[in-house]
Amino acid sequence: MFATLRRCAQVISSTSKSSSSKSPLARTTVDGLFRTYKPVTPSLRHLKRPLNPHLYQGRPIRLLTYPLRKSGGRNNSGKITVRHRGGGHKQRIRVVDWKRDEPGIWDVTRIEYDPGRSAHLALIKRRGLPAPGHESSPGWAYILATDGMRAGDSVQSFRSGIPPDLVPGLNLTLPSKKSQNGEIDTSSSLALGIFRALTIKSGNVLPLVLIPPGTVVHNLTLTPTGPARLPQSPSPNPTLYTQVRLASGEIRRVLQGAFATVGAVSNPLWKNRSLGKAGRRRWLGWRPAVRGVAMNAVDHPHGGGRGKGKSNKHPVSIWGWGTKGTRTRKPGPKGPKNSNKLVVKERPRGVERRKI
Repeated sequence: MFATLRRCAQVISSTSKSSSSKSPLARTTVDGLFRTYKPVTPSLRHLKRPLNPHLYQGRPIRLLTYPLRKSGGRNNSGKITVRHRGGGHKQRIRVVDWKRDEPGIWDVTRIEYDPGRSAHLALIKRRGLPAPGHESSPGWAYILATDGMRAGDSVQSFRSGIPPDLVPGLNLTLPSKKSQNGEIDTSSSLALGIFRALTIKSGNVLPLVLIPPGTVVHNLTLTPTGPARLPQSPSPNPTLYTQVRLASGEIRRVLQGAFATVGAVSNPLWKNRSLGKAGRRRWLGWRPAVRGVAMNAVDHPHGGGRGKGKSNKHPVSIWGWGTKGTRTRKPGPKGPKNSNKLVVKERPRGVERRKI
């Protein structure tokens, strides 16, 4: 009896509006976006977390996960190749559907936390019968949740084509496997407006040729048939390109037949959080990083000497590579072939970046 009452009390508290203040030490900031805590301990003084009362409190679907095997940043010889990694809580990798080939309407069942990324995940369920050719699909999938997505919403993918009866009077030619381009008949502006009102929704997957300029997108694929991945070789056919501005500020040309998901990625307040203590960072699998000026001269180029300082040296890594502004990648003839071929404008650096 007591177990039943306790279970019911947990369910009621998770759905109530005051669930964000479960702890008597928790406080909500004035803007209502973050949760802070009464500083009864040093670790709680600076702890700040974004409020996400819409997240599902249970565990993920186990069939859509697999365990994360940790190596502590070491290769098969036992040597550390990636520093500052090790430890951390046990985690399971969520299998995210990066292609979303199956058409139809998918209902958002819940929004979940993912320990492997800063964004949240949305668990979607297929509505109705599976599409022809997708009978073996489990009917459940994880996708990146867009900002503002909640349980009860619905999303669609148009990678397999636009239904011909969706908007009468609209002529669309989507890219095929042989052609990288798509065409759209703009003679009927009314039909085009109705089409965009039905399809340009957060979480839907559309080709770039059908997305209006200025729309915020994510999960951009650079080939019409593949996931979010750079093409291995240029297309031999005549192609049309669309310019896309990335989050880094770089402007790149992308095939108009490529696909993208409408909307911004969820949990944008993640970068404003504060862990509060070093132990919480260890729980995430990060080991301490020692400053170079605190080392000896044999351990780092900035080490040794009297006092703290690097003696007017340029900032370098432990191996002597330039950091903080020094470019280490070699584009063009000295680097990977055609690596910057589709870049219209490189990302801003230095003074140009600080002006943004």
